[in-house]
Parts: sequence; C-alpha cells; structure tokens
Amino acid sequence: MTTNGEADAGTGTARQRTAEGGPGVQPYYAQAAEALAERYESVRFETVHRSFLPLLPPAPARVADIGAGTGRDAAALAALGHDVLAVEPVRELRRAARRLHPSPAIRWLADSLPDLPRLTEEAGTFDAILLSAVWMHLDEPERPRAMRRLHDLLAPGGRLFLSLRHGPPPANRRMYDIPAPETLTLARQHGLHPLHHLDEDVDHLGRDNIHWSSLAFEKSRP
Repeated sequence: MTTNGEADAGTGTARQRTAEGGPGVQPYYAQAAEALAERYESVRFETVHRSFLPLLPPAPARVADIGAGTGRDAAALAALGHDVLAVEPVRELRRAARRLHPSPAIRWLADSLPDLPRLTEEAGTFDAILLSAVWMHLDEPERPRAMRRLHDLLAPGGRLFLSLRHGPPPANRRMYDIPAPETLTLARQHGLHPLHHLDEDVDHLGRDNIHWSSLAFEKSRP
C-alpha cells in the first residue's frame, strides 16, 4: 500500500531487483515491516477506500487482497462478512498481520504478482480482488501478465479494485508512476470493463508530492 493511507505497503510482486540492477521491492518491506505496520494501521480502510465501498459485492463474497501488507484491508473486508484470502509474499509483513488481525475469516498465502502461481486452483472463483498500492511495483512487461492473471482469477461479474500512486518514486525500492489511462486501456484489453475512476489530490499519510487514482473494473459475464 502507499497512501491515501496506502503506505507503499503490500508488495504482492515477485522480482527482487530490476533488470538494471536497481532496488527491488520485497527486501525493503521485510526490513521495515514493524515501522510500516504502525504507519499503515494509522489510517482506516474506510478512509482510504471510501470510493470503493459502494461497489463491493454483498457479503458473504470471496475476496482476495493481493499484496495485503499488514492486513488492515483484509481485516476490514472480513469484518464486513467476506471470506478473505490475503496474499502477501513478505514473511515479516505476514507475521505482523497475523499478530494485528487474528481473524478466522482471513486465510494467508505467500504468493506474488505477476503470475500468482499458488492461486492456480482458485481461478474463476473470486467475487472481488483488491490491489491497494501494489500495481506501482510492476514493470511494463509484467503488467499485461498480471492483468491477464487477475482476469482469470475473477468469477464472471467479479470486480477488481486497484489504486495507483502518482509522484516521484522512492530511491530505495522499485516503483513506477503508472498513468491511469494506461491501466484503463490494459484492463479493457483483458476483458475488464471500467466501473469507476477517481483521481484524488489528497494523500492520507500527509505527503505533499503524492496523489492517487482509484480504479474499479468488472469482468464480463458469459
């Protein structure tokens, strides 16, 4: 996650270093897990994702939180009555999440985008998938693979909720400022129809040079 109360949290992405040998993703989150947990948990799910709330499926639904970080969003979704699969590749973040949110309605899994290989048996079963402050960690070749995988994991009529971070990328981890129009086009190309697009100037963690886009899509029904 990364602001809006999304604090560059759940990584949900696989590679440790860029092709150019630059900073990766997961090592940063592993080293900073405890400090990040305090930051992420300081902002409520309902504040960060208020524009998504009316679009969530009725409970109980099968929901996957990809790049679940310290479990704030997974716990909120479980509290709404959903059956939640929280996917987070960083062991230290999963450990913090289980301590902070010991809910029997949350199942934790170590896996990562773009391919999510451990979710093969879950294909076509999710009513909703959330990627909060995760997409920004995927490089350009990974994004079509990830979008195709997310489409395949959704049930017909299932919804994908995705946030995009805009602003200067930090130097200590791999991150990209991905334009919302690019993501909307990519989703359409993979059978996901836009439902919602909101650009927000506010960053709920108070960073002046960061802002967010919130996007929601729906998978076509047969």
